[in-house]
Amino acid sequence: MTRTGMTSAGPDPARPDPTRILLADDHALVRRGVRLILDSEPDLHVVAEADNGAEAVARARAGDIDLAVLDIAMPRTTGLQAARELSRLRPDLRILFLTMYDNEQYFFEALRVGASGYVLKSVADRDLVDACHAAIRDEPFIYPGAVTTLVRDYLERVRLGDPLPPRAITDREEEVLKLVAEGHTSKEIADLLVISAKTVERHRANMLQKLGLKDRLELTRYAIRAGLIEP
Repeated sequence: MTRTGMTSAGPDPARPDPTRILLADDHALVRRGVRLILDSEPDLHVVAEADNGAEAVARARAGDIDLAVLDIAMPRTTGLQAARELSRLRPDLRILFLTMYDNEQYFFEALRVGASGYVLKSVADRDLVDACHAAIRDEPFIYPGAVTTLVRDYLERVRLGDPLPPRAITDREEEVLKLVAEGHTSKEIADLLVISAKTVERHRANMLQKLGLKDRLELTRYAIRAGLIEP
């Protein structure tokens, strides 16, 4: 028997389930702060965390994630690399970048790999929730400082099928470059990427030639400029 005026404690069928979010950032304090922002919203819920891109991909492959919020610069695998992989594995997954980089190069690469939005960490408390809601509605969210005309030019080129500016190195070469810059040996890289050490050396030689660089030190400097590792 229920008392007059009391309601059932069961779930409200009219209210949709919260959006399940994966949060990937290599700084625990950042994840904690972002989680507080997201979990304060009734329709958003952080259900998983990762401190590198490879872990983010592994966690999202399970299929119980609706939205991945990724940092760009992370160990082993960057957010951009993780997003490329997730776009292939989970085309239904929404992806947002939360980054400190107010950088045109990263912004356009984020669009290229399928991100729904790009939010700066400096204004996460203002923009992140709106960006998440936009992503779930399948709408783009671009941080206010982005140059509108550049966005329009990019989308128009995609619509017309015009070629985008080519990337200097391939996805696999970028994976090798990041691990080289992090100090891994050829054997360690081969084990991580499940390829042979000889293939690693071939990728390294190809990158040196393509980029006009001399040695590992110059490759590392290039990786820092490209945002693959933090200085």
